[in-house]
Amino acid sequence: MAPTTPYKVLAVCLGNICRSPLAEGLIQRKADEAGLNWQVASAGTGNWHVGNPPDPRSRAVAKENGLDISHQRAQTVTSTLLEEYDLILAMDRQNLTDLKSRATEQQARKIKLLLDYTELSKTHGPDVFDPYWDDSGFEGVYRLLEEAAVKVVEIGNKK
Repeated sequence: MAPTTPYKVLAVCLGNICRSPLAEGLIQRKADEAGLNWQVASAGTGNWHVGNPPDPRSRAVAKENGLDISHQRAQTVTSTLLEEYDLILAMDRQNLTDLKSRATEQQARKIKLLLDYTELSKTHGPDVFDPYWDDSGFEGVYRLLEEAAVKVVEIGNKK
């Protein structure tokens, strides 16, 4: 029986329009497929895009793969989000550093580098590449995040 309180996962990148919206959608889909009571969201360490939908290229690659992320809106990481989420997954080392600089000691223990958390860093390096400046990077980022989402759900399901 699933717990009544959802396990809350927050995916974080820089502007919350490219990587973290894809991660949010993919982790939520994998958790739903596994029958888990998870609530997944995303946010950015920067505030440039607050209120905006994901980048059109992220929406397009998601749609091509049967995932609709068009309802998402960018938000900035706040102390409230750091407090209320059980697991916070940074897309790269700079996001990890930024998040930990904002977090209390207790909150910092919940912050993980996404690819380290899933052990994908052994094959892909520590960072999820930011495709914002490279149109050709969105498909690769999607594939990497899809693989990571499977691992996050596998690991999280064991907790």
